[in-house]
Amino acid sequence: MPTAPGTRWSPSFSLNLRISLLSAFLIFLAVPVLHSQEQSEAPNPVPVIIGGAGFITTFDGGQPHLGPLIAPVLLVPIEKRWLIESRATFEADMTQQPGSSSFHGQVLKSIDYVQLDFIANPYVTVTVGRFLTPFGIFNERLYPIWIRNLQTDPLILPIGVGPSNASTGAMVRGGFPATSKFNINYAVYFSALSTVKLSNVTPLDSDRFVGGRAGIFIPNQRLEIGGSFQHLLQDERSNSFGFHGGWEPPALPLELRGEYQRSARGSGYWIEPAYRLTQVPFWQYAMRRTQLVARMQQYFVGAIPSDALPSVNTRQFEFGVNYYFRDGLRAVSSYGRQFSDAGNMNIWTVGLTYRFAFPLGHGDEN
Repeated sequence: MPTAPGTRWSPSFSLNLRISLLSAFLIFLAVPVLHSQEQSEAPNPVPVIIGGAGFITTFDGGQPHLGPLIAPVLLVPIEKRWLIESRATFEADMTQQPGSSSFHGQVLKSIDYVQLDFIANPYVTVTVGRFLTPFGIFNERLYPIWIRNLQTDPLILPIGVGPSNASTGAMVRGGFPATSKFNINYAVYFSALSTVKLSNVTPLDSDRFVGGRAGIFIPNQRLEIGGSFQHLLQDERSNSFGFHGGWEPPALPLELRGEYQRSARGSGYWIEPAYRLTQVPFWQYAMRRTQLVARMQQYFVGAIPSDALPSVNTRQFEFGVNYYFRDGLRAVSSYGRQFSDAGNMNIWTVGLTYRFAFPLGHGDEN
């Protein structure tokens, strides 16, 4: 069972954990590399730029915020087993100045991650550098604006990933079929303390911690459940844990996702269903492009305050409508109401998101 938040680990337990992680790493690397005939005849990979762009307008308590954003992701393969990944984000939060009708703001630039991947075999990938912290599912899988169904972040997002959403260190991850009915995916990582700052770029900071995530995926049911654990190796040396789940029923155009997380800094949950109106019998052209989404979430203040989390207990409900003009281009809108001891307020969002992808060259046959 997870250790309670704030509990210290003994030195011997910490040493045993590091030895276990190292042993698991060596065992994974010892798994034979499988090469199929199709892989040997595949074209040489080329660099690719993918990512998203958008313009999101948010009204928090009646105050408008204009948010243009672009987040390109660069993928550079090196031969067959190495891959360089990096994502940068350029965004602005423009607001109205008192007594002025114009909007003003600065462009914020950040390097979200820069990592080197080594594909040891079909079940193991080793990563070093700065990578997205694999705690829960939102940070890695749902964070980009062209993927997420609602443009606001869950209240509990910083609990496991921190203010920067990234770690600086090493990670081993992968997946494998456990039986004929379900697969297992995993990630084990270590993050070092980093206070690096680049000129005109947000700090590349990270805390020192060790953690892991594991999940079970049942393909026939399109169901995944899993959990995350993290131990902070600095400050109060507290523990964080969480559970996540996702289900897409084969018979319905429905996505149902949710997370629960707990740490010394706070705890909470979010649940998000999203339904695509492809089965509505009338106005089929418009309905099949329309998606309804809702999110219910709640946050409870922990014993240790954090600037990245709400300062009081908070509840929030949101309802949104998204319209897909075509694959990769959609209009997004939502309305939410936040309830807290600091005051209640409405949250509106409206905007456009766009997904792009293009190669930087041509792959040659072997």
